[in-house]
Amino acid sequence: MSLASVRAFFAERSPDIAVVELDTRTATVAEAAVAHGVDPAQIAKTLSLRVGDQVVLVVTRGDVRLDNRKAKAVLGGKVRMLDLDAVEAITGHPVGGVCPFGLAAPLRIYCDVSLKAFDAVVPAAGSACSAVRIAPERMAALTGATWVDVCQAPG
Repeated sequence: MSLASVRAFFAERSPDIAVVELDTRTATVAEAAVAHGVDPAQIAKTLSLRVGDQVVLVVTRGDVRLDNRKAKAVLGGKVRMLDLDAVEAITGHPVGGVCPFGLAAPLRIYCDVSLKAFDAVVPAAGSACSAVRIAPERMAALTGATWVDVCQAPG
């Protein structure tokens, strides 16, 4: 269902973007970078976070870590990662395939400014073997994301 919901999202909103399915697992940043032939930084990882009683998604480049101090200040409270079961129940996507597209229910989405370093990034597309190539600005526009600075500097 998750991959299907992502395909439906793009069919409706941006049919020119193809979902790429591979025969190899791409659930981690390292696996995805090798499989798609890009630098790990170009993998757009989606973090599922709880801020108070709200769940949000934060899409970051693959080589950075969330800065808890910045995230707390920008998102309005202490952030905690969702547990594995909650991720799939809330987003509709399994861990390794979580993305801001085709969600089970609307969630607030944020894109970290670190993504703007690239012309194209590669986020997952609803499964551990699927992804899309997309410009960060277009991803933010299609998902209604807000740009934020919540990550540590790369390196």
